[in-house]
Formats: sequence, C-alpha cells, structure tokens
Amino acid sequence: MSQYVEELVGVFRSVRLALADDGTVWVNIGNCYGGMRGGVLSQPDNKQPHAAADTPPQAKRGTKRKQLMPAAWLFGIAMQEDGWYLRSDCIWYKPNVKPESVKDRPTRSHEYVLMFSKNARYHYDGEAVREASCDGGSRSRRTVWMIPTTPNKEEHYAAFPEALADLCILAGSRPGGLVLDPFCGSGTTGLSAVKLGRRFVGIELNREYLDIAYRRLRAASVTEDDTFRGGVRDAG
Repeated sequence: MSQYVEELVGVFRSVRLALADDGTVWVNIGNCYGGMRGGVLSQPDNKQPHAAADTPPQAKRGTKRKQLMPAAWLFGIAMQEDGWYLRSDCIWYKPNVKPESVKDRPTRSHEYVLMFSKNARYHYDGEAVREASCDGGSRSRRTVWMIPTTPNKEEHYAAFPEALADLCILAGSRPGGLVLDPFCGSGTTGLSAVKLGRRFVGIELNREYLDIAYRRLRAASVTEDDTFRGGVRDAG
C-alpha cells in the first residue's frame, strides 16, 4: 500500500506543475481489503520484522487478509506531507450499490472524493453546485453526495458516473477553462468537461481504454482536431 500511495503522490506532483495557481484537484479514491480481488497489497518494508513461517501470504506481502486497506486516508495524508492543502473529504454515497457476499461486515456503499489545492486561496464556485434543501430552496453543497452508479457498456470496470465528474468540474473550474484527467480511463471526465463548456486533456496508459475514450468523445460530437487526437494518443 505504501508503494501505491507513493507512486500516486508522484503523479500529482507532476500535475501540480501544470495546475493553475488558483486551481484544484479532485481525486476519486476508495479503500479496499487485503486479499480481495482487485485489492492493492503493499510490499514488505525492510524495517518490518521477518514474517513467521505460518503467516498468510497476504501478510508476508505487507497486509493481512480481510484487513481494511485505508488507501484514501493514507493518500490524503501523504498529499498533505507533499505540500498540498487537503480542503475536503467528500463521500460519494451509492444508493444502488450491489450487496457484497461478505457476512462479517457491512456492505461498502461509498467512496471518497478528496479535494486538494496547492495554495490557500483558490477558485471554488459554490453557487454552481448548490443543492436542494428540505424547505424547497437551495443550500451550499454538503460533503455527502448521493449519486447512483450507472451501467457501463464499455470494457472499463471502474468508470464513475458523469454526475460525479460534473460536481467537481462545476465547482473547481470556470467556463472555458482547462480540465486535466491524468487517469483518463474511458473518458467520463472528458465527456463531462466538454458538456459543461470546458476544454479537456486526458492521459491514459492503457491503449484499450484510450480507444474507448476516443470513441465516446467522438460520439458526443467533440471537435476532432489534431491537438485532441495527438495529445491524448501520444500520452502513453
């Protein structure tokens, strides 16, 4: 887990160089469990005691099976230590999440959206993301966002809904501004950015995901110019 967090912080160290002085970074990240499919297992630290012979394999690699791996918390702390301001920890609550097969803990129904800035003063459009209040009016956006998951027809297992990206882009950027997604995936952030009148740059190492993103953006009638085509496809 420590290696995962360290590499992730390194990516955002590069992002910081491109970020406007009044810009913000929004990161969707969830915790996982040791030994689970798709989970992240940390590598052993040289300073850790040698694992006993009967220690489960997962523990020998840095964690125990069934152990909650607090990736979001560790990442937030590491980003602070790297000089970022951690300004908010929003909860993405998924009301339609599928039950998990486990019987010895609650089913997870949330992920985090962490908001960072590189300076104490930055752009935040609170008016653009106001939410409905109980009295029929509106109020400032709260930190719990109830957004259902949406079906994904493409071959990308971790795509989040456009509505989630909408909130981050509306709050953190101006019309006509530039939105950068260093983990472009299937292009959901790009679709949201273009829909909301922003420019978009996406970076993705997986060529299959790049093809999906390109196809989705073309289907959404994004202008196909050389800047978009070359910038995205050469990133890997």
